[in-house]
Amino acid sequence: MKHVWKFLALLCCLGLLGGCGEELPPVQTVEPVQLSSQPQSTEEARKDSATEALESAGETADASQTYGSDEETVRTEEGSDGLPAEDNRQGNPKVTLVMVGDILLHTPVAKGAKKEDGSYDFNHLFAHVTDRIQAADLRLVNQEVIIGGAGLGVSGYPAFNAPYELGDALHSAGFNVILHATNHALDKGKQGLLNCLAFWQEHYPEKAILGIHGSADDSEEIYVYEQDGIRIAILNYTYGTNGIPLPDDMPYAVDLLREKKIVKDLQAAEELADFTVVCPHWGTEYTLEQTKAQKKWARLFVENGADLILGTHPHVIEPVAIWQQDENGVWTETVADAADSTLLTSGGFTADGQATDALPGDTAAQDVRACVPVFYSLGNFVNWTSGKGDGVANRMVGGMAHVTIAKQENGRVSVTEWSVEPLVSHVEQGFGNVTVYPLSQYSPELAAQNEIRSQDGNFSYEYCTELVRNVFGLSIAQEHEN
Repeated sequence: MKHVWKFLALLCCLGLLGGCGEELPPVQTVEPVQLSSQPQSTEEARKDSATEALESAGETADASQTYGSDEETVRTEEGSDGLPAEDNRQGNPKVTLVMVGDILLHTPVAKGAKKEDGSYDFNHLFAHVTDRIQAADLRLVNQEVIIGGAGLGVSGYPAFNAPYELGDALHSAGFNVILHATNHALDKGKQGLLNCLAFWQEHYPEKAILGIHGSADDSEEIYVYEQDGIRIAILNYTYGTNGIPLPDDMPYAVDLLREKKIVKDLQAAEELADFTVVCPHWGTEYTLEQTKAQKKWARLFVENGADLILGTHPHVIEPVAIWQQDENGVWTETVADAADSTLLTSGGFTADGQATDALPGDTAAQDVRACVPVFYSLGNFVNWTSGKGDGVANRMVGGMAHVTIAKQENGRVSVTEWSVEPLVSHVEQGFGNVTVYPLSQYSPELAAQNEIRSQDGNFSYEYCTELVRNVFGLSIAQEHEN
C-alpha cells in the first residue's frame, strides 16, 4: 500500500474506502447473532482448538525457504482471459473484482453432477451467477477441495477429491484466479496436488493457480494482474492442511499462514504492484463472527501493505470490517452495525460500500486515512453437508464480494467501491439440481423445496434474510431481499 498522508479532501476523498466439516468513531461491534449455531462434536472442537493454536503461533513453519527476496519473480497477466475488460478511457482506470467462497464437493454435490456415462458436469452449480462473475475483470474462487481427477477416486468428507470436470465448470463460469491454499489441499497427498496442477497447466494455462506449487521456483513467484496501468498482486494462504504434513521433497507445496513468509511476500508485492489482495483461509468453522486470531492476522496484513482482504474457511458468512489508519499510523477495526445502515467508515464509504465525499469534522483540514476492507468470511459457495441440527442452515448462505479498484488522479490505487451479495446454496436430489442463487432471486417457494430442511428445520427464506441482516448488516439485507 502506497500510503499518502497529507492530501486535501477535495483532491482525494473518493480514493478512500472507503476442516470443512460435513457436514469505524467509537468502535462498534456486531451484536451476538441470535441464530442457531451448530453444536460441535468433540472432534470438531479439538480440530478448531488446534486451528486457533496454529494461527496464533504463526512462526511454526520451516522458515528456511526464501520468499520475497531480491530475486523474487513476478508472474503477470494482462487483462482477462478472453472476456472483455471494461473500457476505462472515459474515466480513471479501474479494475473490477468478484470473489466467491468455498466450493465444497460433498458426496451429494458430486452425485448430482454425475451423468449416465460416468462423466461429470458441474455447470449447473454456477448457472444463476455466471453473468455476475463474467461481468468482472478479476474473478476469484476459493476451490476448497483438490481437483485430483477421478483416477484417484471422487470423494467427499473428510478427504475430498474432485474430478477434472469441476475445473472445466470453473472455467466455463469465468473464473480466472483459482485459490487452492486450503486445509484440504493435501487430502489426496502429493499426487492429488500434482494432478491438480497438471490439469490446470495442460487445459487452462492462462489461469492463475495460487496457493499450491509444483516447484520451488513457482513458490517464489508473486502473481500480479495488470490492466490499464494498474498492477494488482494476489496472495493466498491457509492456516494448515488438516495435520497432513507437506511432502518431504516439496516443503513449498502449499502456502501456509506463517508470519515471516507473509511479511516477505507483502514487501515484495509492494515493490511489484500498486495494490495487494490477500486471500487467507483462516478462522473457526461455523462461527459467525471473526476470531481473535483472524484479527491478529488482519493487523499483520494491513500493517505490511495489504489493501484488500478476502477470507474463507469458516463455512458460514462473517462480517465485513474496515481497518483504518489514523494520522499517527495506528490501525483500528470498525465493523458495520448489524442494526442500521449508518456510515461504515468515517473515511469515505457508506454501509453498502458506496463512495462518499463526506468526512467527519473539518474536511478541508482532514488528514487522509488509509482504509482496508476485510471480508472475514464469504462462507460456502456450494455445499451439501451431511450434518444435522441447528446451525446447518447457516452453511447454506454465502457471499459474493464485489470490489472496484481504481487509480485516482493523484496516482494512488485504492478501493473506490465495495459490496457483498448474499448467495443461497440450493440442494435437491437429481442431476443438475444442486445450484446457487443470489438471495435477490431466491424465494420462500424455492426455500421450501430445499432439501436441507430435512437436516435443519430452521432453514427458510426468512431465516436466510435474517442471517444476512445480522452478519452483513441491514442495508445489505434490504438491498438484496427478493
